[in-house]
Amino acid sequence: MPNRDLKKYWKTNLKYLGILLSIWFLVSYVLGIILVEELNTIRFGGFKLGFWFAQQGSIYFFVLIILVYIKLMNKLDKKYGVNE
Repeated sequence: MPNRDLKKYWKTNLKYLGILLSIWFLVSYVLGIILVEELNTIRFGGFKLGFWFAQQGSIYFFVLIILVYIKLMNKLDKKYGVNE
């Protein structure tokens, strides 16, 4: 892969990582810790929503983010011809 394409590839990869990790931070830290009191006024599956985000929601979102990252990277790999 030419050096110019390699830089574009890694720049795009880092952009994906930054966005996805920001979403994970928002879900796990902001919703699970900072806004927990406000979210606890809502019930989800019999549990307070703030508690659910702190205990389970952030894990589910992390797994979902991993799946989204896999899909994005497969698409990026095909674009630059480095797919398996």
